[in-house]
Order: sequence, then structure tokens, then C-alpha cells
Amino acid sequence: MATILRLSVLRGAQGSRGLFLQTPVVKPAHVSAFLQDRLSPGWCGAQHIHLSPSCHAGSKAASVHWTSERAVSVLLLGLLPAAYLNPCSAMDYSLAATLTLHSHWGLGQVVTDYVHGAVPQKAAKAGLLALSALTFAGLCYFNYHDVGICKAVAMLWKL
Repeated sequence: MATILRLSVLRGAQGSRGLFLQTPVVKPAHVSAFLQDRLSPGWCGAQHIHLSPSCHAGSKAASVHWTSERAVSVLLLGLLPAAYLNPCSAMDYSLAATLTLHSHWGLGQVVTDYVHGAVPQKAAKAGLLALSALTFAGLCYFNYHDVGICKAVAMLWKL
């Protein structure tokens, strides 16, 4: 009962617009670069946020990419404990490949979401590709010429 009385206070005085209760929660978006809804007969005025570019909407490649991102994430969940329990060069190179791929895809989504414009986005994606290639090459070099990722992490934990 106290809650109902408290909410009635927020409604406003005698028919005036209230602070919270009479304001619409979902506002329509008629034209927006990021919200690509079309006015159709069944349109209820709600906004739908599209997380991927419209050129990939409904494509098989986008679905396969999404599935492979999830598969690499699940692979990392099993690979990390396996690398701890059985440190060897195969685990080192597997970690180098999956960690680089996982971080490349994650940073690619950051570039897609936060870099606007065609030219800056292409430059950022080219820089990301170069960074990912250097990361993978550096990890492979570290695995071949030094102790490897698994033993390096174990050495850090012993400190």
C-alpha cells in the first residue's frame, strides 16, 4: 500500500504530466543511421537495435562467423586448463593461434562499433590485421626461441 501511495506522488498533481509514470518508455525512431527499422503496417513504434551491418544481415557467412567465434571461445575454455596440465610445444602453438584469433575478432568488433566512416574504418581494420599478424608471429617466435607460453605463465605464477 505504501508503494502505491509513493507511486501516486510521482504521477503529478491533478492531471499534470507526471515525472515517471506517464512518460513513454519506448520512443519511436523514424530515421536513424544506426536503427534501420522500416515503417510497416505491423510497426508498433519500438526501436530495434541491429548489432551487425545490414549488408551481412541474413547471410550464411555471418552465421558461420558467429558460430566459429563461439567455438573458439569454448575451445579456449578447455585449452587453458589443458595447457596448464600438459605444457608442450603443441599447446604453446595452439594457444598462440587461438588467443590471437580470439583477440583479433574481439578487437574487430570494437573497430566495427566505434570507428565511423569508410576510410578510418578500413585503416583501423588494416592496422588491426597488422597487429594480429605481429602478435601471432611474436608468440610463435617466443615459443620457438624461448620457453614457450605455458612455461612462461608457470614461471610467472612461481614468483
